[in-house]
Amino acid sequence: QVQLVESGGALVRPGESLSLSCVASGINIYSRAIQWYRQAPGKQREWITLITGNDGTNYHDSVKGRFTLARDRYKNAVYLQMSNLKPEDTAVYYCNEPEGQLWGRGTQVTVSS
Repeated sequence: QVQLVESGGALVRPGESLSLSCVASGINIYSRAIQWYRQAPGKQREWITLITGNDGTNYHDSVKGRFTLARDRYKNAVYLQMSNLKPEDTAVYYCNEPEGQLWGRGTQVTVSS
């Protein structure tokens, strides 16, 4: 079964850090572009970051300097390291493989004091 599975979401306080994982099965993503999106309550899903097949990265301005992407080819995974989290980062976070139009089910991140 081809799927992406996100994990690592949690309830954290403002200023704290969190790392999300996107692990693929049934498909090898080691050279594929992977994107992360998020959807806050009552809002549309928004793109936040991309890692290309050759590990170039691009970030939405709202997360630039705070979020970092990394790929682990041995684990067939992509990680989203988030630091200095803010309440406005609260959302369900999804990873996406655009070529195959694959989406995970998401993982909830809540930033609240």
